[in-house]
Amino acid sequence: MTQTDSETLGNTSLPLCVDLDGTLIQTDSLWESCLRLISQHPFMVLLLPFWLFLGKAGFKHKVAQKVNLDPASLPFNTSLLKYLTQQRLHNRHIVLVTAANKKIAETIAHHLKIFDEILASDGTHNLSGTNKAKLLCEKFGEKGFVYAGNANIDLNVWRHAAAAIVVNASDALAAKAQQVTTIEASYPSIQKPSLKIILKAMRIHQWAKNLLIFTALILSHNLFNNNALQLSVFAFLSFGFAASAIYLFNDLIDLEADRNHKRKKHRPLAAGTLSIQWAVIIIPLLLILSYAFAWQTNPDFIVVLSVYLLLTTAYSLYLKPIALLDVITLTSLYTIRIIAGAVAIAVPLSYWLLAFSMFIFLSLALIKRFSELKNLTQQGETKSVSRDYHIDDLPAVSLFGISSGYISIMVLVFYIHDLQADKLYSQPDWLWFVAITILYWISRMWLLAFRGNMNEDPVLFAIRDRTSYIVSLIVMISLYLAL
Repeated sequence: MTQTDSETLGNTSLPLCVDLDGTLIQTDSLWESCLRLISQHPFMVLLLPFWLFLGKAGFKHKVAQKVNLDPASLPFNTSLLKYLTQQRLHNRHIVLVTAANKKIAETIAHHLKIFDEILASDGTHNLSGTNKAKLLCEKFGEKGFVYAGNANIDLNVWRHAAAAIVVNASDALAAKAQQVTTIEASYPSIQKPSLKIILKAMRIHQWAKNLLIFTALILSHNLFNNNALQLSVFAFLSFGFAASAIYLFNDLIDLEADRNHKRKKHRPLAAGTLSIQWAVIIIPLLLILSYAFAWQTNPDFIVVLSVYLLLTTAYSLYLKPIALLDVITLTSLYTIRIIAGAVAIAVPLSYWLLAFSMFIFLSLALIKRFSELKNLTQQGETKSVSRDYHIDDLPAVSLFGISSGYISIMVLVFYIHDLQADKLYSQPDWLWFVAITILYWISRMWLLAFRGNMNEDPVLFAIRDRTSYIVSLIVMISLYLAL
């Protein structure tokens, strides 16, 4: 008999032995530990292959000794946890039995305070599969315990158990478990990641930032050149897949921080709806797609794409926590998109355009930091957890950002009176409307930020903002009239 709720108590006289990875938590503690190790000490990734020679138990022990997982941030299976809590109230003996290292198991058990006993791997013995079954039989006897698991390897234990609790398992595995023992309880399996979940993890909506690649196409007046348009589309797709790969990588590195964030905790990796293993598979596939489209452009574009990937990886691993350097890096990443668009269609870069983009995007990046700090003040916090910013930095951040935004307008004004503008536009005076419109827009963005109405990401805010679309339309009309 199976159950999908927590009403049936089962045979409380038998010890209830509970697996950890994929059962009690909707993730894998070893993967979590490795990611935390890489995020804290990136160069230690070079040691991981050598630790594998120590065997599974030795590898887990080495990794566990180098990191401290925060159990409060882990995605627990709340349905199973509720069932275990009820069993505990009826004085049932509950055992955490896991192939994870003992240090990790003890940390999680101490956090939950529902386990009477902990059985886990140490530096020499890997408590998995048949090893786990043998130990449980020695302690509790054949058919002397109930076991909660989630994977095919758990069939080795269920064959010797009086009953099974099947968690997060496929229908096929649940059927196999029922063939070898009685089912005390079952909980619905987490579906394999759907296309919707994968696309959400890829943050397809963030691809809007890559529309900057078309800037060179538009400003060089090649919009109706089919070859140039095709190359720009390839460049857009290349940067889109590359950005998604980096977003996934960044989410892996920031798992713990995201789970403690009010909004980011709902991301697929943080919520446990997309497993770490799936992300590790998807990232290289996205990079392959990125370079496949890049290959359709030219070698110089491939170089620019590679620089983008290196810089954004450095940002994720090293630069993100460093105040000011983080926003300068973000500004560079936006500007690289414009450079990539020009390189893809082989048109010369305008230094006026590069100067304008650096200052305008620095202003937007500082709006993002300002909004984050504004949110911290509303939450009663004094300092950002993951970045080197304090709420006392609000005046300085706003000063830097507003100044940068207005400097970008000055650059645009100087460009209007530059000889280059006369060569590209027959009526360059219409460009004044571009300058005035952008001046209004950047001022409004900062005003909304001060009022606390700004989303933490101003670019995404602009995508959903009707006024921003009106501003874009005025800019496009002004550019057209200036031709």
